[in-house]
Amino acid sequence: MSLAAALCISVGMATQVLPARGFTLAWQHTIEKQWWQEEYLVAGPWLFLVAARIRGSGAGMEPPVGAMLVDGAWVYRPADPWRRSITLAHSEFGDDYRLCIDGRCRALSAVLGGKKGPVTLQPCADVRAQR
Repeated sequence: MSLAAALCISVGMATQVLPARGFTLAWQHTIEKQWWQEEYLVAGPWLFLVAARIRGSGAGMEPPVGAMLVDGAWVYRPADPWRRSITLAHSEFGDDYRLCIDGRCRALSAVLGGKKGPVTLQPCADVRAQR
């Protein structure tokens, strides 16, 4: 497996390496209780946001111009889909995130062994370059 095909998930000093060419991150908005999904590809030192889906709208969840309603969800891609990393709060105040790789979905807390706190997702090439 090449470095470009791995996703590193870090919380505190611990880093979990998962083989992944792509993944889906899903969560429920803490206020509006609407589901949000984002699909990413691991592209070298970048994450590429292929598509996002919001099942509803509300506080901070308004679908952007150009979003299409498909099967009850607003589907869109941000104007700038490239990300070096994604940082998640991952606290006890919201429902757990779901991480899906190759059709297998797990709660993020299960991936992290129950650890809480800010979580960073990024291509492993970036993590290894920082060390």
